[in-house]
Amino acid sequence: MAGAGPDDNGCHILHVDMDAFFASVEVRDQPELAGKPVIVGAVGGRGVVLSATYEARAFGVHSAMPVNRARRLCPQALFVPPRHRVYSAVSREIMILFREVTPEVEPLSLDEAFLDVSGAIRRLGPPAAIARLIRASVREQYGLTCSVGVATTKFVAKLASTVSKPDGMRVVPGAEVLARFGLRTVGDIARTPAATLQRELGNAAGAHLTALAWGRDPRPVMSRVPDKSIGAEETFATDVDDPVVIRRELLRLSERTARGLRAGAWVSRTVVVKLRLANFKTITRSKTLPEPTDVAQMIYRTACALYAGSGLDPRARLRLVGVRATGLIPAGATATQLALGEEPESWRDAEQAVDKIAGRFGPGTVRPAVLVRDAERGGPLRGWESA
Repeated sequence: MAGAGPDDNGCHILHVDMDAFFASVEVRDQPELAGKPVIVGAVGGRGVVLSATYEARAFGVHSAMPVNRARRLCPQALFVPPRHRVYSAVSREIMILFREVTPEVEPLSLDEAFLDVSGAIRRLGPPAAIARLIRASVREQYGLTCSVGVATTKFVAKLASTVSKPDGMRVVPGAEVLARFGLRTVGDIARTPAATLQRELGNAAGAHLTALAWGRDPRPVMSRVPDKSIGAEETFATDVDDPVVIRRELLRLSERTARGLRAGAWVSRTVVVKLRLANFKTITRSKTLPEPTDVAQMIYRTACALYAGSGLDPRARLRLVGVRATGLIPAGATATQLALGEEPESWRDAEQAVDKIAGRFGPGTVRPAVLVRDAERGGPLRGWESA
């Protein structure tokens, strides 16, 4: 369903599924494994396959298969021990990226999630465009690929992502759901043998669809409260090793983060800086402030201090930098105690004045001189700001 572009009207549900997640992380971190059959799993004993590259899957290897059987099917496979902490860390960052698109995110596991993007369409474009944006951002920021299904319901979106693997996207217009199989009503599905649906849709999806058609759905309602944070990050067009350029970018991101705080009537207790090296290793540093703030200059000073104290070599090549405000509380909920020599109200007044100008004439109308000079030379790739 590519090319001319299917009708994505009403298709506000996305299912994003990382491709061979654990194995892809290993290949990303060890480029010499690229293009080879790689299996992630504990070797020996009763070990099972946790993940396998598509080169290994071509031999019949799949997740949950006993490692000994996988070795027989693919003797040339390269076995890699799992690094669960690394996978969890990458997953957390990817989920943050999803929440920068929409706060309506339902993680299903480390490597997949549903997104309801109905509230992001006005800001980011139609659902298919949002799906393409997510896929591009995952590739650029994390060096990984994902497949995305776009549909009117969660179940169909998950089916769509499955059939578009690997590294693909499929939009299923509401009028075409299951029409390819001649199934147009729940009764049609109920009368279709489960084995037929499993052959066409996969074992798990086929069995689940049969159960739904017969009214069997034991899943409980899961209440999830999304993490509250506001931030922005940038992926540089080329890796940067100049601390001056990096601090300039921290200023830009601090401005955007503070603007998001003020727009949402929040103040932040904690500032977080994310630094991603050229080899995709990511370092995060955070600091809790003496007083909550929505002032860019306070956020920027804290971000610079975190960058300076990160332990990185001053000339380390960075692929991405990010600034995030967490520990949000409603503005005005606490009184601010001024320290000697500080004038945060002056900065806040100035920044609020800039907000008003931007509201009337557009963002970027007024900005620090250093950022104006940077824009004239051409800046890095634009990131997103959450609200």
